[in-house]
Amino acid sequence: MNEKQLWELNRYRSLSPLLKSAHELKEAYCEWFDWAKTSTDMIEIKERLSLFYRKVIEHDIPAFNQVMKTMKNWQTEILNSFAFGYSNGFLEGINNKTKVMKRNAYGYKRFDRFRAKILLAIKYKKVGLHLG
Repeated sequence: MNEKQLWELNRYRSLSPLLKSAHELKEAYCEWFDWAKTSTDMIEIKERLSLFYRKVIEHDIPAFNQVMKTMKNWQTEILNSFAFGYSNGFLEGINNKTKVMKRNAYGYKRFDRFRAKILLAIKYKKVGLHLG
């Protein structure tokens, strides 16, 4: 952060104790996440996540309490994301592109043409369809 941004951050943090607490929790989460990405000790990753949960309970901010509840429900999957180097980001990108194309392609009457358009847009050249 540059000097002006730091001054603004401190100013806003001083205006609201709730905002200050929320910022501290956000920073604590970012610190845990950045550390967890580089660690291989799953037990310690889980312990530090539990410490983050305790901080959320101490601050008692409703929005963070809801986030903590969601994180606890998905904790196994969250921890697995650190244990295994797999991501579904590529597939999510394809899904997003497809949804955008679906909105833009209102009026397609034939599914096979719409499917061909999707496959061509995501650069699958050998789709098994003959266009035109």
